Amino acid sequence: MNCVTSLRACLAVTVLAVTLFSANTLPAEPLKLSTFAVDASPPVGSPLAYDMTKGIQEPLTLKGVILQGDQTVVLCALDWIGVANGSQDVFKEAIAEAVGTKPELIMLHTLHQHDAPEADATTHEVLAEFNLPAEKRYDQKFVADVVARTAAAAKQATSSWQTVTHIGLGEGVIEKVASNRRILGEDGKVKYTRYTATTDPVIRAQPTGTIDPMCKSISFYNEDKPLAVMTYYATHPQSYYRTGMANPDFPGMARNSRQEKTNVFHIHFNGAGGNIGAGKWNDGAHENRQVLADRVESGMTLAFNATEKFPISSSDMEMTSVEVQLPPALHLVQENLLTTLKDSNSSEQARWQAARELVWLRRCEAGDTIALSCLKLGKARIIHMPGELFVEYQLAAQKMRPDLFVAMAAYGDYSPGYIGTEIAYSQGGYETSQAATRVSSRVEQVLMAGIQKLLQNQ
Repeated sequence: MNCVTSLRACLAVTVLAVTLFSANTLPAEPLKLSTFAVDASPPVGSPLAYDMTKGIQEPLTLKGVILQGDQTVVLCALDWIGVANGSQDVFKEAIAEAVGTKPELIMLHTLHQHDAPEADATTHEVLAEFNLPAEKRYDQKFVADVVARTAAAAKQATSSWQTVTHIGLGEGVIEKVASNRRILGEDGKVKYTRYTATTDPVIRAQPTGTIDPMCKSISFYNEDKPLAVMTYYATHPQSYYRTGMANPDFPGMARNSRQEKTNVFHIHFNGAGGNIGAGKWNDGAHENRQVLADRVESGMTLAFNATEKFPISSSDMEMTSVEVQLPPALHLVQENLLTTLKDSNSSEQARWQAARELVWLRRCEAGDTIALSCLKLGKARIIHMPGELFVEYQLAAQKMRPDLFVAMAAYGDYSPGYIGTEIAYSQGGYETSQAATRVSSRVEQVLMAGIQKLLQNQ
């Protein structure tokens, strides 16, 4: 069954209720802000994305910014590879209850580090249904603990609001980090996939390709005092991995260094980096992690130093959303997936893959939707997206509204996997292969229409 029958069926705009006061009656209430952070490092013996945790090289963190105006909005970034399906709901519901808002006003994104855990409660349930060792993939006890501590930290943060008088917007180039992973041959097909660590000098030498080189910075001030900084940059965040040592890799290192040097709360979001990595500049040598971190930090610094400040009040903030049904990949056939899950001769990896694909297919066939959200902050717009999104979506959003400051956070609901452009599905390559993506080429029609509707509405 195909989830998408028409764009009209796919797109249902949900503008969240906002109460606005006329300037002729009451002065605009001030925007308020609070922040929180919790340690999200797994215990030894708990699963990372590909291995069991041997130790903590550098702590993983869940960081959040709470904005209170006519709505109470929470923006969270987590140093994990992904949070999918029911685990997204669990996090959002717990945080929403803690701060007294609605789950749809909670944005939870990961930075997609690979020596880091994953949370997917729904796939965990399917694995258990077929008597498969779910604990090798998802440590539910650990995840529940992080959820509880996150909710407690968010609730505590609501007792220490700070007044926001100005928002700051800036951007700066990050040099020699991002490069496109998909290198096409003369036939228009993917000839090389330039992964985030590429040892082959011929592949590294290929052109940088389509990227977004800019680091976007959105900061909050009480008059001249900076309260918090949010940055956005699109790339896969791996320098090297499969060490068994949990770490936030180079984007997390850059973020942490900026916070330490400025003494200002810093939260970082990964943009649409599904087809972007550091492979042109990184052969996997361990010393490159610090080199890449320094380059990202330099771009963050440039963006912050280029900041232009604008007055802001509570009436200048609004979250809107568009509910979309994404089209499932054609290779997802329920009968085949169930056969794999029931086959004890199938590899553990194949059965795990079948479980997560079955979860996604069931969601599609049930008409389940995913929210694309847009946060308005004065002249800034932050688009919140699911999956491992291709950079073309981020670039397209910016072109739709060149009059605005448009940033994008991807890696929200991790369940769709890679999300390519329509043409990418005919070009081959890893990102649009059956192993990597769970949506069809028609996804571009749905997402581009959804992004456009979000930006037109504000």
